[in-house]
Amino acid sequence: MTTTEFTLTDAERAALPTDEDVRSYAERGWYLSQKLLTDDEVDTLVEASERFYAGHRDRRLPRRPAKLAYWEPEHGDVQRHNDYVHYESDEVAAILRKPIIGAVAARLAEAAEIRVFQSTLILKPPSPGEPTNIVPWHFDRHYWQTCTSERMLTAFIPMHECTEEMGTITMVDGSNTWKEIGGDDKTTKHFAERDRSELEDLLVSNAEFNGAQVNKIPMHIPKGHMSFHHCRTYHGSGANRSSAPRRAISLHLQDGDNQYRRFHRSDGDLVVYNHDSLVRRDEAGLPDYSDPQFCPVLWRSSSAPGETA
Repeated sequence: MTTTEFTLTDAERAALPTDEDVRSYAERGWYLSQKLLTDDEVDTLVEASERFYAGHRDRRLPRRPAKLAYWEPEHGDVQRHNDYVHYESDEVAAILRKPIIGAVAARLAEAAEIRVFQSTLILKPPSPGEPTNIVPWHFDRHYWQTCTSERMLTAFIPMHECTEEMGTITMVDGSNTWKEIGGDDKTTKHFAERDRSELEDLLVSNAEFNGAQVNKIPMHIPKGHMSFHHCRTYHGSGANRSSAPRRAISLHLQDGDNQYRRFHRSDGDLVVYNHDSLVRRDEAGLPDYSDPQFCPVLWRSSSAPGETA
């Protein structure tokens, strides 16, 4: 791969998805990576996250969007979600911007450029009965209706070995290829705003419509590895039944062609993503999803999309 701004070591090149991996991702909607972070880098993420929870910020958001997920100590021992951690923590950002992460995403999305779309710091406490620990079945494209791209994807980055006992992310195999039914206006609402049983029913009905089985595959992710999933892949996670917190970052990624688009619900209301009150404006006065402050480039290649050499 020839790049002008980003380079990989020989070892990192060897860790890129193969052609077969890319085909499998297109068919199944998920990919489990090789080791992309060193143990020291993973340990640094843990330490940085603890400093973050203790109140350290290198900068703060200039304003709070209406739908911001942002755990504070007074919220208690629930599942913690903190959006924009890549903006507020330089230590975290330095690791998330490691070129190999963007390069893997570029291979899977068959894109020449990958930018951050959002990042969320997550901690799932070791509390099997805590209701917030259950993440119901959903796919991310529902929440990204203000985006033009169908190639967006997410890297799930645990800060330790992540197992089914800890409530690891679980994929519904091949669901990214399904034709969707029941995708009404309510799907633009975050899963936390919807009934869990309704989302389960939606998954089942979509599988039946496509003549598919609901094949749920828990991701067993070794330390330093990560999983990637397509924006239309159904996924969720269960309770943390272990004795330790499940720590992770959900790194949402966009290809270089993605742009803002206006999207209205059937009642005429304009759908608004958190970025829309934060990012700079383009020449037409619309939110610019390439704003380097909030959506930095992780990988850019001068080679054809999908090429690795």
